[in-house]
Amino acid sequence: MLTGAVVRSLILLVVVVHPSQLVCVDLESETNAVVGNPMKLMCISCMKREEITPKTEVEWSYEPPGQNPITIYRYNERPLPVAGPWHGRLLWNGSKDLQDVSISIRNVTLNDTGKYQCVVSRQFVFDTYKPLFHHSKVIHLVVREEAMEDKAALYSEIMMYVLLVFLTCWLLVEMVYCYRKISRSDEQTQDNATNYLALPSEQRDSLPTPATQ
Repeated sequence: MLTGAVVRSLILLVVVVHPSQLVCVDLESETNAVVGNPMKLMCISCMKREEITPKTEVEWSYEPPGQNPITIYRYNERPLPVAGPWHGRLLWNGSKDLQDVSISIRNVTLNDTGKYQCVVSRQFVFDTYKPLFHHSKVIHLVVREEAMEDKAALYSEIMMYVLLVFLTCWLLVEMVYCYRKISRSDEQTQDNATNYLALPSEQRDSLPTPATQ
């Protein structure tokens, strides 16, 4: 059973509309993490013209509550981890075409709560000019010691069992109805045959033979 949490954990949703054409779909990142588990910070920056390959640079920053933001990860032609307390805890989790530029945090701690920002810079090179575009996404991450109960998943499971019970009862009612209908039909046929045999032979000869099932 798919839940909203499972759907949001997808890194990149790609819909095939033609053998040589893919469509990028921007998805929101999960914002709740659990202590000790890995966490994906999703950042998707779709390009309208995918046949053109621009020069792409990515910068991730982290802003603790009440403090100034710091740069924690960079990408410029290759992943570039930044020295400091985040070194060794972050993994590049992006796609080859750099439309998905997500990263993952290893072994999340309570101190990882805060605001994360992903800034994507793309420079396109044409014959006469080189336009530069920027795209940013902010993720407010909350780290908890225990996982929160997914109410949507709970409601979906309850509805599934209610529907299963309803369908089972409906099937039983249909089976009983069909059985009683067949039984009444058999009894009526048997009564007709008995009444036919009880008639004198002269009357039986003048009546059509009763149909049997």
